[in-house]
Amino acid sequence: MASKSGKRYFVLLDEKGNELGVFTGRSPRQAALKAANRGYKKIRLRERGTNKIHIYEGERVKVKAPDNRPDWMPAEVWKPKVRKIGIEKIEKRRKK
Repeated sequence: MASKSGKRYFVLLDEKGNELGVFTGRSPRQAALKAANRGYKKIRLRERGTNKIHIYEGERVKVKAPDNRPDWMPAEVWKPKVRKIGIEKIEKRRKK
């Protein structure tokens, strides 16, 4: 269940299912954008408390900074892009 602030936690998984980190956001896409900005290309996010894995492809591209940028900001900045591939459901473990 999401909290009042809407903050949700998504665990970044590698291909083998090992946890690499935790990203927060209101939606899985927002968390995937954060992961892509850190350089992850194959993004698999499991929301804490659920049995769904959101799968994205991510990349970072250099784009021209906005015209109203502050003096300290460079002329080109990195912008993350993600594309949703799908959702996998993981089976819950049965208690013996």
